[in-house]
Amino acid sequence: MSSSDLAPWRSPLSRALHRNRAQPFCRFLQLATVRPGGMPANRTVVFRGFRAASNQLMFICDRRSEKLDQIQQNPNAEACWYFTKTREQFRLRGQLTLITADTSATDLVKTRQQLWQKISDNARLQFTWPQPKAARNQDNSAFDAALPDSQTPLDTFCALLLTPEAVDHLSLRGEPQNRIIYHRSQASWTATTVNP
Repeated sequence: MSSSDLAPWRSPLSRALHRNRAQPFCRFLQLATVRPGGMPANRTVVFRGFRAASNQLMFICDRRSEKLDQIQQNPNAEACWYFTKTREQFRLRGQLTLITADTSATDLVKTRQQLWQKISDNARLQFTWPQPKAARNQDNSAFDAALPDSQTPLDTFCALLLTPEAVDHLSLRGEPQNRIIYHRSQASWTATTVNP
């Protein structure tokens, strides 16, 4: 992907990530999905970078988590990211793509494997743990699994891609504050400056 193919919101977001990099929590953002009954489900996720040659944001998740059913039934999602140092908020609305052990598309399989190889041993170990939200065994022995292979993802490991269709960037610095709405239609993006 050439720099001309990057969405216009990528530059401000990359700049915010860079300027806030001293704060480890700058990689944490909230991701909301839709429950089967229509109610929202929100959780904090860790940004794992942009997928190569795309504007897709990458995250990881456990195949056994509730969000998988939610995404399979309704891939609509919104992420909300706040950077404390630069006082900027990014809201990214779009579609989620789930990459599981059953995914057959070669490029997606490669993305999943690369993410698995990049995460820490401690992060990989979490995918060996017992079923999320199941009753916990008091002796904690189920959490003492051997470290999984760093090259081959476990079946419980999933990659998650967010393909933004609209991005709302609010900068709280300045008088007045600045706000730009980016919207994708077909293959192109528009940027509209709006009132904060």
